[in-house]
Amino acid sequence: MAKPLILVSNDDGITAPGIRTLVNVMKKIGDVVVVAPDSPQSGMGHAITVGNTLRLDKSLAFDDVEAWECSGTPADCVKLAKHHVLKERQPDLVVSGINHGSNSSVSVLYSGTMSAAIEAAIEGLPAIGFSLCEFGHDADFSHTEEYVEMIVRQALKNGIPEGVALNVNFPKKSNKKIAGVKVCRQAQARWEEEFDERLDPNGRRYFWLTGNFINPDKGEDTDEWALAHNFVSIVPCQFDMTAHFAMVRLNNEWELNK
Repeated sequence: MAKPLILVSNDDGITAPGIRTLVNVMKKIGDVVVVAPDSPQSGMGHAITVGNTLRLDKSLAFDDVEAWECSGTPADCVKLAKHHVLKERQPDLVVSGINHGSNSSVSVLYSGTMSAAIEAAIEGLPAIGFSLCEFGHDADFSHTEEYVEMIVRQALKNGIPEGVALNVNFPKKSNKKIAGVKVCRQAQARWEEEFDERLDPNGRRYFWLTGNFINPDKGEDTDEWALAHNFVSIVPCQFDMTAHFAMVRLNNEWELNK
């Protein structure tokens, strides 16, 4: 029986420890091809390269895996992988990550990791984005491996609904054992931004984005609740951003056609 073909990408760059962990797990499951950014692309969201050069080169980041590094964004990587690198080979699954830092709640909108997965879903490919709630470059990913393998095997066996990408987040490693896995909704939370005004060595003003994460959502069915209680969270995400409930109100209450 042929092994599944698995495309791996990320937003932290092709040399990041998180993608190495992901690739090592995927090699146990299928044939792996990596197409990832040649430099960090965190916070790029679903940006794509338009009106500028886009470069794609063979990478030596992995000894025993076909790997390519791209000058563009995570979404660019998935597009180039599907239409250029793989060509007639259709991946059975696209996985992105493992990201250094949480992509729970509203952070999913800013995430390059999840945008790679969402781009795959737009392209008609089943996809999963993996993230760890630890921002340090030396983060320990070891406790994620068995869960990554289990979730990927389940996705390959049972399928992911069409047009859906799974947003999987792991708690930071601690002395506590992972409590389990929960399928959740996205917490209704937000970032409260602040811009720290500073001066560069030449005395020119610049700003540095800071802020705090505000979570007024007290539901016990959210990704934030799951992570706070040491569960792995899975949120099914879709690229259809239509507010269907609002269509009824607009049609009934707005005088649009006189």
